Amino acid sequence: MEYIKLNSGYEMPILGFGTYQIPPSDTKRSVENAIEVGYRHIDTAQVYRNEEGVGRAVEESNIPREEFFITSKVQTDGYDETMRGLEESFRKLRTDYVDLFIIHWPMTDSLGSYRALEQFVKDERIRSIGLSNFNHLLTQEIIDNAEIKPVINQIETHMRWQQQKMHAYLTSQDIVHESWSPLGQGQGGILTDPAIARVAEKYGKSVPQTILRYLIQENIVVIPKASSKEHALSNFEVFDFSLSDEDRDELRGLDQRTGLGHWPASMEIEKDY
Repeated sequence: MEYIKLNSGYEMPILGFGTYQIPPSDTKRSVENAIEVGYRHIDTAQVYRNEEGVGRAVEESNIPREEFFITSKVQTDGYDETMRGLEESFRKLRTDYVDLFIIHWPMTDSLGSYRALEQFVKDERIRSIGLSNFNHLLTQEIIDNAEIKPVINQIETHMRWQQQKMHAYLTSQDIVHESWSPLGQGQGGILTDPAIARVAEKYGKSVPQTILRYLIQENIVVIPKASSKEHALSNFEVFDFSLSDEDRDELRGLDQRTGLGHWPASMEIEKDY
């Protein structure tokens, strides 16, 4: 595993296991498989309705809690609603602390929601806090009004939308860039792109492994979901090779600044580079 340092002082595994669209009934088994493969960074969210499965898998793994890095996300509006939601998440996750909690989506009172996260940091129940799906203007608004700086912004990032502009902004603010849908959900011909396939063949790796390795070498945290233990293992096997600068330049050139169409309206301005 490789790690990335957060501005809170904690280290985060640069590769995690995503649980988006994993049904609650399948979550515990899927996370158990991921843990067996070697994953220790698990990403969930209130809106996924599978925090409880994540919590049970971690608790029953017989692996010390401190070896895990657990991320969840609030999708509540304002201080009071977020405080209540956090208490419910902690109950489902069955843990005394969460490594990272982020605001899942810009809300009417995002600052109020963020202040609730700050309170949990002060109470030593959350170690690091951050954002997801926030453009640079909304991110800057949080920075300018917060007591605790966000450590991360989790945004759609893949070969067709590499978020190079946002990456530069986040880096300048000492905020980690994290990718959701690093494999682009297989859309837009990403997994059949001949340029990526040529690079993958050169290293004896699959196209998904090559994409994940590229993003990791760009200092982007990735959290691919895997539908099977075999896919989880394949996604995990990306630390035994490194892409050359020449190959990375070629892959960087595949950016089309095209998203999957799931952004909040506030993110659309980021398409205009």
